[in-house]
Amino acid sequence: MSLSLAFNSARSSLFSTASQIETTARNISGAGQAGTSRKIAVTTTVAEGGATVVSVSRASDNALYMRMLSATSRTADRQAVLDGLQRLQTTVGDPEADASPAARLGALTDTLAQYANAPDEPAIASEVVVKAQYLATALNTAADAVHTVRSDTDTSMARSVARVNDLLGQFEIENTTVVRGTAQGADVTDAMDRRDTLLASIAEEMGVTTISRGNNDMVIYTDGGTTLFETRPRTVSFETTPVFAAGMAGQSVMVDGVSVTGDGATMALRSGRLVGLAELRDRTAVVFESQLDQIAQGLMSAFAEVDHTGGGAPDMPGLFTDGSGALPGTATGAASRILVNAAVDPAQGGTLNLLRDGGINGAAYSANTTGAASFADEIRRLQASVSAVRAFDPGSEIGSSATMADFSTASVGWLEGERKTVAATAESETALLAHASDALSNATGINMDDEYARQLELERSYQASSKLIAIINDLFDTLLRAAD
Repeated sequence: MSLSLAFNSARSSLFSTASQIETTARNISGAGQAGTSRKIAVTTTVAEGGATVVSVSRASDNALYMRMLSATSRTADRQAVLDGLQRLQTTVGDPEADASPAARLGALTDTLAQYANAPDEPAIASEVVVKAQYLATALNTAADAVHTVRSDTDTSMARSVARVNDLLGQFEIENTTVVRGTAQGADVTDAMDRRDTLLASIAEEMGVTTISRGNNDMVIYTDGGTTLFETRPRTVSFETTPVFAAGMAGQSVMVDGVSVTGDGATMALRSGRLVGLAELRDRTAVVFESQLDQIAQGLMSAFAEVDHTGGGAPDMPGLFTDGSGALPGTATGAASRILVNAAVDPAQGGTLNLLRDGGINGAAYSANTTGAASFADEIRRLQASVSAVRAFDPGSEIGSSATMADFSTASVGWLEGERKTVAATAESETALLAHASDALSNATGINMDDEYARQLELERSYQASSKLIAIINDLFDTLLRAAD
């Protein structure tokens, strides 16, 4: 090997080593920063000998990355439902808790039994009315809580959609940087890291899949197959619902005009926070409100007055009413409307004895025609009616027939069962996300010990190349002196 060739080889190795040292220093400075991958200086040998850095790449594992994205979407999905269920549960509570509808119903039936044994005691009659008011208020409060949760969930969906649009706008900037930089042969690894971080944030809101094209161009699809980004972002839109009536479904999330949430979604999302929010708003909360409505309708029916003349007049509102002057034909919205009939409430100008005697709706509905103070037949009829097995809508998901007490307790049990199931799934998905994130970090992340060891090795190589250049320089000086 000639001295010139040796010099060129040592010189190229020196430059190559310097570039690699710079890369390790860059890795060390980026350690601990979320979304930063390990950078790798790619070297190759040259014809004259030695090595040169041809490009800077980054450590990547697409399979692990996509697994992490999927786990992120599923975790956000279940957590959104869990948060809503926990809010609903605090409004209903344990069936043994004093404020729950189930407990209020139990207190009312107990007091009603006392009244049946002492129908001439106005204090007990007054207590029945008070317990009935507590029960009606508990149902009103629970229904209001459902509406609040649905409204807040709808608002959260709007925020999620706004976030997706913002993230897609940022993604376009980074993707353009990557595509142009790749075409020009520039180092685009930092832009690719930022792009991946943005994609992970989008995956929190909706499940995504991706494909890569020439010049590292990336196309994003929802996990339902709708195009979300291709060269430019697609518009994600959503209209909030000002007021939710009982049983009313909210608006769908649209991607480029295609619905991706709701029963009518043509390319439905399968995971992500938006999926969980839509499920909470349009299924879980709706089913629970339906249960509350059926409890309220059942109470109005159980305490209804009947025609005692045999004339076949329809049953009419008794202790409980919705203010319409008739029994509700449908359960929808009953929990929001139920109240104690003013006719038996002294505070509203009513008469307590009407509860014992009947006759709220006229003489045909009066059971105590003699006005006896010890008359208890009407009270016992109400007890039997409340304790009877009655039909419920099977869409409530807790059976089609039960007593009022069993149905109200089952409603609380259903809510707790839903919460436990979702909580277990959310915990499992969180663990999977942690595992996937750790695996991805191990494969593509920065290990400080490895980088410091690599840097020491490169520094020795740099010193060796420097010494070789010094030796070659001395040899050139010796040759030049000999030539003189």
